[in-house]
Amino acid sequence: MSHMSHTDLHRVVYCALFTALIIIGGYISIPIGPVPMTLADFFVMMAGLFLGLRYGVISVVVYIGLGALGLPIFAGGRAGLGVLMGPTGGFLIGYVCMAAAIGVIMGKGKVSTVRCVMALLAGNIFLYAMGISWLKIVAPYMGVIPQMSWPAALAAGLIPFVPGMVVKIAVASALGRAFLLRFSTLQTRSVNKKQ
Repeated sequence: MSHMSHTDLHRVVYCALFTALIIIGGYISIPIGPVPMTLADFFVMMAGLFLGLRYGVISVVVYIGLGALGLPIFAGGRAGLGVLMGPTGGFLIGYVCMAAAIGVIMGKGKVSTVRCVMALLAGNIFLYAMGISWLKIVAPYMGVIPQMSWPAALAAGLIPFVPGMVVKIAVASALGRAFLLRFSTLQTRSVNKKQ
């Protein structure tokens, strides 16, 4: 019983740590249009890499839940359900899909640079597919842009973010390759000590 409690405590601490990092990343934002540029997505990538499917998703859901409840932790210090229903709502929900996709792919085999890059690319595809689709649907109703075509949605929700996405994927894959094996070993040792 104590072994399970100790393991669960470690998982709770890791989830809380990554939730805090996502919050910090959300505060580091540059308003460039209806969708701000932030570092939150980078820490969502890291949560998927290091925590896997279940706990990566939990850390992101906690972040979204806290923001929806009114804590000013979304980009630009915003909060509330209105943000989830607004132009950036698709990206916030897309964070869950991003963490899930990365966690699934990383859980399927041996850690390698290629696997990290594939997982991060898949995660970003899910993120931007959801974010851009939601932006196109919601932006006209929110008075952000009267009519939004697909090219306009791509121009507002994807193209400005491509250079940053490439850098974030490169850094996240390098960190994942360097530390993921050690991180997994640390978790395994902590479990074995309690057996």
